[in-house]
Amino acid sequence: MLLSVFMKQLSVISTLITCAASHGFVQFIVADGKNYSGWDPGFRYQDPPPSIPGWTANNPDIGFVSPDSFAHPDIICHKSATPGQAYVDVTAGSTLTLQWFTWPDSHKGPIIDYLADCGAAGCTGAKKENLQFVKIAQASWKSGNEWASDDLIRNQFKWQVKIPSTLKPGYYVLRHEIIALHGAFDIGGAQAYPQCINLHVSGAGSKSISGGVPATKFYKEDDPGIFFNIYGEIASYPVPGPGNIWTGA
Repeated sequence: MLLSVFMKQLSVISTLITCAASHGFVQFIVADGKNYSGWDPGFRYQDPPPSIPGWTANNPDIGFVSPDSFAHPDIICHKSATPGQAYVDVTAGSTLTLQWFTWPDSHKGPIIDYLADCGAAGCTGAKKENLQFVKIAQASWKSGNEWASDDLIRNQFKWQVKIPSTLKPGYYVLRHEIIALHGAFDIGGAQAYPQCINLHVSGAGSKSISGGVPATKFYKEDDPGIFFNIYGEIASYPVPGPGNIWTGA
């Protein structure tokens, strides 16, 4: 029994060491002054795992979703993702802070945020393939060799997302994603790191999300913003995904 517990603890430590030397994940979410947990790969060793707003994912290597899976359900909320079993309570118009565990400075690329309405039934039993996402924010190339991911690193791995002030109360999935382009000079070399989080939005808004599309239709491996050389001289960068940003206006 003691040996079994020790081995589980050793596995968790090993996972965290891997994380520290690897990519990253959203470890915490701060909303309206309260702290919530994202999906930590170490939770896979807990039986049962905790009920958290972050969607679970089968990514113990803190890996990525590759372009050959962009039409596969893995791109929606990461590999073999299942819904979070709790919610981040947030008021429409307020700003969430997403705390990444870490992020390597070589993995430069855009940071994009999407939102999908789960309906009255909520998100804990949502079928990910049915979620219709709209883009609510994006940040990408800045100048020279500076990208949104560099801002994330400079801000101690924190990223802020504002929830549209006119959004009607309800249950939503926030899809937060970094696309790493360090290998994107070859087709198939981009790396997507989607993170999904359940939100319970309150407030006085009345606007419903419109024009959403499934995440499996966001990208193709040869899209200009997916197949892109960050090492040459850059004049502009075409942010991948839906062109319109939903503001609730």
